[in-house]
Amino acid sequence: MSSTSTAGVRAAQAGATLTEYLEGGAGSAPALDGGQRQQVVDAMLAAVAGVYAHLPLKRAGYALDPVQALVLLRRRCADLDDSAFHLALTRIVTGLRDAHTRYRGPSTTAGRVAALPFLVETFGPDDDPTYIVSKLSPGADVGDPGFVEGVELCWWNAVPMARAVELHADSETGGRFDARRARALESLTFRALDYGPPPDEHWVVLGYRTAGGSTGEVTVPWRVLAPGWDVAASSPAPSALHVAADPARQAVRRARTLLFAPDAWTAGTARRQRRPSFDDVVTATVLPGGFGHLRLWTFDVEDDDAYVAHVTGLLDDLPPAGLVVDLRGNPGGLVWAAERLLQLLTDAQIAPTRFSLLATPLTRGMAQSPFNRLELGAWAASLDAAVTTGESYSRSLPLTDPEWCNDIGRRYAGPVVAVVDANTYSSGDLFAAGFVDHGIGPLVCVGEATGGGGANVWTDAQIIDALASTGTPLPPLPAGTGFTMSVRRAVRSGSADGMPIEDAGISGIPYAMTRDDVQHGNRDLLAFCTHQLELV
Repeated sequence: MSSTSTAGVRAAQAGATLTEYLEGGAGSAPALDGGQRQQVVDAMLAAVAGVYAHLPLKRAGYALDPVQALVLLRRRCADLDDSAFHLALTRIVTGLRDAHTRYRGPSTTAGRVAALPFLVETFGPDDDPTYIVSKLSPGADVGDPGFVEGVELCWWNAVPMARAVELHADSETGGRFDARRARALESLTFRALDYGPPPDEHWVVLGYRTAGGSTGEVTVPWRVLAPGWDVAASSPAPSALHVAADPARQAVRRARTLLFAPDAWTAGTARRQRRPSFDDVVTATVLPGGFGHLRLWTFDVEDDDAYVAHVTGLLDDLPPAGLVVDLRGNPGGLVWAAERLLQLLTDAQIAPTRFSLLATPLTRGMAQSPFNRLELGAWAASLDAAVTTGESYSRSLPLTDPEWCNDIGRRYAGPVVAVVDANTYSSGDLFAAGFVDHGIGPLVCVGEATGGGGANVWTDAQIIDALASTGTPLPPLPAGTGFTMSVRRAVRSGSADGMPIEDAGISGIPYAMTRDDVQHGNRDLLAFCTHQLELV
């Protein structure tokens, strides 16, 4: 990097302390009046009852009724203070355990991430995990020379580490406990302020143990970063309506890249400025034994053609002995990009994931509107038929044209294994499902399964646009509030045809991380994966 870009990266990495940020008024916003609060609840109520794709599943799976909860909140929202109102609404939405569906309160924290300058990872059995600092930002100065990469975390704000993670998991999304715990572990140190409040504490007090057995305590302040790069869902491109991603984790991924991989962060900034580079979204290396390693960090791209061409070029240069496709931590992105990659790894004809709409008067009006004909017209007849058949959903149709999924064909001839974890989400789930359902190769899973994000996600602005020409338009939300929502439910194809993805995720060969994995570049995990290649 040039000296100018180096200075810019260092400034972006430094950000401001949370205390400085809030005392400066940067995170504040005018309070909503009673009428505005009712307007927000009315919009959420209409969208959840009429558009939310997983409403029947969440009602049955968690014995909750978000519609009634919103009705009750509307009755008392004018009597709440502003923070209590936003907290109540956030809890209702978080209770859906759906990372696609999030409420965004009014603030000036758009694009900001609260961060601590280190990563926490775990290894060992679920009933006796060990938590260690796996990465420390090179520019970080925590004021304690003993706090280095590899120290074991024993206490978090005076709470035993395992209990602290368990408590935080209760406030996270995820249909399974292991998925909530994985997201809690990530959000201990990174939180997207677009989709949640700042941390209550302005700094954390950590008790740790070194490799030599000595103990220490360190206080680390939260800092607020602006990592940039808007996600594909915010783009005006046609691809924006075909995104499956966790918007909060997309922002977190950018902040982590800024702190721990600044060269890739610079490359991502260049890509967003229309300078071609995919270095921040996919990398390729050669492993010991002559196997290839393709790391798919995210599917957050706007141009699937350019992305698939780039990955094709990487595959052409990797050795043919075997390939590990690594999707751990992939938060999703453009559905087209994820599903079109599968053809490069197999001779099988790829049948893409299919999506359906909840059958309600609201979705029926959306699909029948001439304004939405190109996007939703194919679902209109089945939504209309549901009035008399009583079906809960429309027919299931692909978002990715099957011809696009098979327009290039196989480009990697050797055996392939994929590896995922509970933070592989959304379009990452779709890729894993297609990989398994088309018999491309073994799927190794760190934990029980992938994260279980089975939907196409839209923003409130996209839903408002789709409803504008119907008889039940949704007005814009006040004061910068907003939401994202699961609009079309995903079901698997191939050998698991019709099986839902939401909450369940995609399971495979289980694997438990080791200390060597966490501290030495996933050494044991990659050896396990290459052994699976030898068995194919």
